[in-house]
Amino acid sequence: MNKKGFTLIELLIVVGILAVLIGAIAAAINPGKQFAVANNTRRWADNMNIMNAISQNIIDNQGIFATSSAECGGDIPTTTMAIKKTGGYDLCGCIVPYYIGNLAVDPTDGSPAGGVSDCTADYDTAYNIVYNTTTGRITISAPKAQSENGSPPTISITR
Repeated sequence: MNKKGFTLIELLIVVGILAVLIGAIAAAINPGKQFAVANNTRRWADNMNIMNAISQNIIDNQGIFATSSAECGGDIPTTTMAIKKTGGYDLCGCIVPYYIGNLAVDPTDGSPAGGVSDCTADYDTAYNIVYNTTTGRITISAPKAQSENGSPPTISITR
């Protein structure tokens, strides 16, 4: 008797080996961590872009943050506030579209998802802002940073 094919034991061994290899590759790649790193990198870039737009506003207005736009929320708050239209600090009209084309929002929790280009619509960047009267510095932060290696990093830019 000369049968061609594989026995059940041989197939189970191959499937077992493949399962172990796939598990090892998935653990090495760790897609959850990769998404967290990518999202946190975007948060750093968003915070830097917002800070650059604020700095450009200050430079253009001889050292004073100009809040002349009707859609601007006024002076930067001296206590930490969320950058959002309702219930926070409405930064959009101060810098969009003059210093930045689109007000960025957090990649996982900000709204609207694509960012803010219409300052009359409701938005929530999920980022924070504060002005320190002692140092004269502005801080932009991303409180919803994702954990990359056990605890979320502090994403904050002060200038």
